[in-house]
Amino acid sequence: MKLNKRIITVMVTVLMLFLILVIYLTYFTLFQAPHIVNSSYNQRVWEKEERILRGTIYDRNGAVLAESKQNGDSQQRIYPHGSLYAHTIGYNSRTYGKTNIELRFNNYLLKTRSVIDVIKNEQTNKVDFDKGANLSLTLDNGMTKLAAQLLGKDNGSVVALNPVTGEVYCLYSNPSFDPNESKLIENWDKLAEREDAPFFARATQGLYAPGSTFKVVSSAAGIQAGYADFVTTDSGKTNVGGKDFKNAGEKAYGEIDMGDAVKVSSNVYFTELSQKIGKNIFEDIADKFFVTKKVPFDLDTKAYKLKFDDFDKAELASVSIGQGKLQVTPLNMALVACAVANDGVIMKPYIVEEAFYDNGDAIYSAPSDVLSRATDSETAQALTDYMVGCVKSGTGTAARISGIDVAGKTGTAENERKGQTHAWFIGFAPADNPQIAICVMKEYSGKGGGSVCAPVASKIIRYALNNGLIN
Repeated sequence: MKLNKRIITVMVTVLMLFLILVIYLTYFTLFQAPHIVNSSYNQRVWEKEERILRGTIYDRNGAVLAESKQNGDSQQRIYPHGSLYAHTIGYNSRTYGKTNIELRFNNYLLKTRSVIDVIKNEQTNKVDFDKGANLSLTLDNGMTKLAAQLLGKDNGSVVALNPVTGEVYCLYSNPSFDPNESKLIENWDKLAEREDAPFFARATQGLYAPGSTFKVVSSAAGIQAGYADFVTTDSGKTNVGGKDFKNAGEKAYGEIDMGDAVKVSSNVYFTELSQKIGKNIFEDIADKFFVTKKVPFDLDTKAYKLKFDDFDKAELASVSIGQGKLQVTPLNMALVACAVANDGVIMKPYIVEEAFYDNGDAIYSAPSDVLSRATDSETAQALTDYMVGCVKSGTGTAARISGIDVAGKTGTAENERKGQTHAWFIGFAPADNPQIAICVMKEYSGKGGGSVCAPVASKIIRYALNNGLIN
């Protein structure tokens, strides 16, 4: 009897261990395996890469942005434009791993037309590598170079995309770094210690108060709440929920409606309007415009979700003018411009257009998906009119371009550094047939978006006009 009990105990124990092993293997296969396969530190991936020449990455016009060259029985990844694409293409380093597109699309860059060729090379010790698939990006090399030139030594970012398709033309963050392997090894410690954080992709991961650019979203919320015709007397300052709110320089605008409030960027108007809109509509509109939600994208993005239910009157008023607890990325605000430009619809943004072999056979094409219906087309048209007014005769006149109407909104955002405001501009062009949407942000500039960001946007739009991105 005792022997039977021992046998049963051993069998139960063995079965339990077997069950645990099955559960673990199932969990590993379903949830952990993809992460390990794509890990830049997986030695099997590097062994595979040693046998396959990594695919070339091109811009939208065929300019080479990254390529691999065979050197005897090894290969070298080359980034001919240095720091220009470190935050988008990333780097492919045996020492430091992979980032960004090099990591996200690694399987395509190493995908050969036939595994047989690779096996043959291994068996015959053939030196010539079989080649992985290439990537064609939506980025425009000329526009990205211009963005870097225009930002100069200023920390910040430039985001430009097609609002109708979601193609990203430019996604540049400054400062940046040289992703070539030799430069990474030489400069890694210095780069990691720098206070200006060159590894930090400001365009997609930097969270900032958007300032008055957010008044575009507040206007949409006001229209949805039924207050499109709201008028107030702007005396230069007001008190909401026990907190004083002032216009820049306490300038008074008298009796003012929504269109004029956007044009002159009245804080008084929007803080008072926020109390009529209420928390629920504000939260709904913020979500639809994707300012408080993480953007699904070819690169990692960040978002800061607000709990509007917890706001008191003063906190809601602060958010309505792009201050308080509100934090957004430049990509978020570029999508706000896209929503207005595209009749209220935000298309899912993308950078990788296609993966293809040297013979032209495509193995991946970017999907064209709607990300969000932010608002209706009538509201989008009203917002367009307000933003055109801002550029024609308001705070955004430095973005004007002869021959076309530009729609835009400036922003100057207070932050934790007193006197060092963030400067913003969002907009699109042509206003009557939008083909490019843009966000320019300069971090801790201490100046207004109208003076330092609107001129950058104007030059980027001019480039689009002169290089076939705007018909």
